[in-house]
Amino acid sequence: MEFIATSKIGLESTVAFQLHKLGIMDTETLDARVLFRGDYTDMATALLWLRSAERVLMTVGTFHADSFDSLFEQTKQLPWNRYLSPRTRIHVNGKSAKSTLFSVSDCQSIVKKAIVESLKASYHVNLIPETEEEVIVEVGILRDEVTLALDCCGAGLSRRGYRTYNVPAPLSETLGAGLILLSRFFPDTPLIDPMCGSGTIPIEAAMIANHIAPSLNRSFAAEQWRFLDDSVFRLARESARDARKGDKLCILGSDIDPHCIELCKKHAKKAGVMIDWKVRPVKELTTAWKDGVLICNPPYGERLSDAESVKSLYREMRTVFDRIPDWQINVITSNRDFESIYGKTADRRRKLSNGGMVCTFYQYYAKRPEN
Repeated sequence: MEFIATSKIGLESTVAFQLHKLGIMDTETLDARVLFRGDYTDMATALLWLRSAERVLMTVGTFHADSFDSLFEQTKQLPWNRYLSPRTRIHVNGKSAKSTLFSVSDCQSIVKKAIVESLKASYHVNLIPETEEEVIVEVGILRDEVTLALDCCGAGLSRRGYRTYNVPAPLSETLGAGLILLSRFFPDTPLIDPMCGSGTIPIEAAMIANHIAPSLNRSFAAEQWRFLDDSVFRLARESARDARKGDKLCILGSDIDPHCIELCKKHAKKAGVMIDWKVRPVKELTTAWKDGVLICNPPYGERLSDAESVKSLYREMRTVFDRIPDWQINVITSNRDFESIYGKTADRRRKLSNGGMVCTFYQYYAKRPEN
């Protein structure tokens, strides 16, 4: 079977890397998605373990369509009775880009009608009452190429379940994990987030270091599929629980706001990880660790009233971070003038998205020791 792991633009390589680490090698990386082939065990494993993917979908069919009639007829021909009962509640989501069929609402309506007609013909009934479990069908159209898939997730994979309290402009769990993976963080590497907010980056790093499946404590839409054996997820969860480690971590999260640190402690406890937390401003950053990885998501200065204070913060960050030259520095921001304000050109830049804003992930490599 073919599955689709969707991601934010710029994080596709991290998703492919994770799939390979899970032993799922048959992959193809495209914009904002990674295709992979496998069985239902692979699907359950991917759902539990993928850290930077947004969703996992199971492909039902793909075809070319540039008219509503073609969309209807080809959708109707797909084997929907393999997956849906004559009483399934069908919910259709959709998106279309660079295609003749640009009206998403019309495409959704036509796809649902075609699925209903297919089920009526397969089960020899005149009505699909939709009184049983809901199955979400995703229709995606890109350059007139249609992909129809079942949503395996329900709530997106960023919903880990540990972050129940929020601060302004929180970093999503999937993006936080993606930044950590892009930084090439290793479990025995010290990590600091000096502006940790609700604690996403330190918590995701701790889960990586302790080999904790990020979605172990949540449910998925696929668990309600009538055609899927209950043992698939049970066995995948047992395997994930057995893989967990309890190594001592060198991870620190700090923030100037005491309220943020209180929330961080609650979130870390719920996630089942032990992390050091401190209330302190960036200018007081110190560490006894010789080298490591620093990742932060500072204010972006999107509002004019914040612009000058953000510039002052960026300059201060440069002064402070220069005190730890053996550390790799990673900063995500939507501020296009970051490098000029910070006063240093990044060694690497990656275009990403945070909450709908186009951002850049600036990476400054650690100073190499002189021979």
